[in-house]
Amino acid sequence: MLINFQFPILKQGTNRLAHRSRWPPCSLWLFDLLLPNIFPVSSELYFQTAAELGEMLATKKISAVELAQTIIERTKAIDGRVRAFNSFDESDALAQASASDARRAAGQARGPLDGIPVGLKDVISVAGQPLTASSKMLAQFVSPYDATVARKLREAGAVCWGRLNLDEFAMGSSTENSAFHVTSNPWDLARVPGGSSGGSAAAVAAGEAVVSLGSDTGGSIRQPAALCNLAGLKPTYGLVSRYGLIAFASSLDQIGPFGRTVEDVAITLGAIAGHDERDSTSFRTGIPDYRAELKKRRGPWKLGIPREYFGTGLDPEVGAAVQRAIDHYQKAGCAIKEVSLPHTEYGVAAYYIIATAEASSNLARYDGIRYGHRSKTATDILDLYFKSRAEGFGPEVKRRIILGTYVLSSGYYDAYYLRAQKVRTLIRQDFLKAYQEVDAILTPTSPTPAFRKGEKSADPLAMYLSDIYTITVNLAGLPGISIPCGFTGNGLPIGLQLIGQPYLEADLLAIARAYEQAHDWHTRHPKL
Repeated sequence: MLINFQFPILKQGTNRLAHRSRWPPCSLWLFDLLLPNIFPVSSELYFQTAAELGEMLATKKISAVELAQTIIERTKAIDGRVRAFNSFDESDALAQASASDARRAAGQARGPLDGIPVGLKDVISVAGQPLTASSKMLAQFVSPYDATVARKLREAGAVCWGRLNLDEFAMGSSTENSAFHVTSNPWDLARVPGGSSGGSAAAVAAGEAVVSLGSDTGGSIRQPAALCNLAGLKPTYGLVSRYGLIAFASSLDQIGPFGRTVEDVAITLGAIAGHDERDSTSFRTGIPDYRAELKKRRGPWKLGIPREYFGTGLDPEVGAAVQRAIDHYQKAGCAIKEVSLPHTEYGVAAYYIIATAEASSNLARYDGIRYGHRSKTATDILDLYFKSRAEGFGPEVKRRIILGTYVLSSGYYDAYYLRAQKVRTLIRQDFLKAYQEVDAILTPTSPTPAFRKGEKSADPLAMYLSDIYTITVNLAGLPGISIPCGFTGNGLPIGLQLIGQPYLEADLLAIARAYEQAHDWHTRHPKL
């Protein structure tokens, strides 16, 4: 049974946890002492990690059908408030789970993801399921084929579960730009979960999926992970196939996983990574057992701290939490070195020129003729083009198409687009120079915790600056991961970003895991 959530927005609930009180200023040690009692660790099945659930399935403590039914019931119970899903197919999920149980009974389990429900962002093709990009333009479209990552998940035995909400065509930082509904942050339903992969992050944080996939063009996995207290990885460009991903900006987009832990991310990455002949940007490289490598790589490491990332605009509580993470690594024996990424200040400008230019090109195919929304009031072919696109696209998508068309137009290409590409090269060179001295770079993920719905909607530039610490990673094609590193005084998650060297995800995951194992931030869950 396909459950479709494309209906008007319901009245949002209130997260009593986040609004219980406004804590008075107190010392950090007192805050850390009180926090475990305020955010108790949950033993509910839907809050277990993929690694834990995989072991339970392997030892037959639970069945895949039981797990799928638990996730389905959890989703039905709370998604009216969280709004992470655009749709889900209950009968299809149970059929996949039943097939997993049959494989295990026959001794043919396919690995740690066999029977694990994995949510997919609604820009990733899943055969026979809606593929909407959270846009009116594709509201009635059903995918005729699987994306490569969906096929690989099936080959790993995972249960492909639901279509997760996003900013329309992945354009946004808050999941407020969806044509269907606004997703809420499970830690505070009055706030955003980040974007554009906000549905993917919210589903895992709320216990509606065990792990999920998102896409990251300028921080769209890492920023929601930070705002929802998850681990979220943007892999090196080319490591994971983009075949079957609805394109926003083709030279920046990359599919990656969300998980409760770095280990869950490593397991999922191992399932979806690898060369794909159907993707011309896919890179041919060896894929290690990322999960096994977590145990082998112990450091200590050399970590770079870019001076450009700790200036104006960084929330004091976020800055303090990241500084404590730096101090932890230093006490653990890591060498901490200040590095410079001097072209960082041009990152936002270069990104929004390149991304909008590629978006205007990629979205030209949605014309009301071949597929997608077609206006019913058009009087001729030209009118059909105009009206179909005007009716089918939302305000943010239109804004970026217009910007992209402008920078690609005759007389402005050299002044804007070509120059932005040159800046992009300089940004990548900054990182590669820094990696001559350090193994990875440590920064905040987001300059602020989750902001309130509507707080930045009227100011696009303020919204764009939400990705100020993440977009250069996409411009340079590097891997980056966000992991939990604390909470604000009013209970909002804070994320730590680690940026690795090209195709060295195994090292990056090990560095992240070293911090995660020394803290319990990732074990805390929102109370819904």
